[in-house]
Amino acid sequence: MITVGVETEGAEALRDFIEAASPEHPSLVDSDHVMERAFGVVNIPNVVWIDEAGVIARPAEPGWGGPQDYPKWLADVLAEAERKAIEAGEQSPYGAGQNRDSYADIVRDWAAKGAESQYALTPNQVIAASQPRDAGQSEAAARFELGADAWRADDRESAFAHWRETHRLDPNNWAYKRQAWSLVGNEAADGGELGRFLQFGIDDSWPFDGDFNRDRAAVEPGDYYPRSADL
Repeated sequence: MITVGVETEGAEALRDFIEAASPEHPSLVDSDHVMERAFGVVNIPNVVWIDEAGVIARPAEPGWGGPQDYPKWLADVLAEAERKAIEAGEQSPYGAGQNRDSYADIVRDWAAKGAESQYALTPNQVIAASQPRDAGQSEAAARFELGADAWRADDRESAFAHWRETHRLDPNNWAYKRQAWSLVGNEAADGGELGRFLQFGIDDSWPFDGDFNRDRAAVEPGDYYPRSADL
């Protein structure tokens, strides 16, 4: 198993999380979002199954290590959001399209049985389940990379202009949206425990047309996290 932290600001932004997890497997950092472009990742967490021969057995899909043991402050925030959604007759902001509790057992079944696992897909099924990419999405990927370069060079206006185009060209790519939103929100909050969760504007300086709260509320269940194939 290999875990990959996708973060434009690089290893230091992820160090505390990786060290807190104390992984016994390689834990990589992808500051250029290469994995998203290569494997069709459109949100995180996503999992890709690749067998010993280098053949993809399942394309990028939502995947969790098991029931989540969140810090109390975050568990309270998630529970309150869930409660409000239910009261308003809306979809859960966190559950749609995900298999949070048993996905790890599905991976273990594949590790034990290989291609004989009922969860392993054939090459044709992998292709059918993969996210397609048109010219607009390819341009969005390039725009995101240009925006990241501008961000690192402290050229905020150029970064925002490229990322607004990224979001327009590929509106269903939540990885690109959440990365841009969290960079701006974290900077506005001057870091801190909640900084990276601030993916919405707190004043008129917010540089994007959308944000996490508005964009998530506008999608149907299974769109924020595309549903896994045949699970």
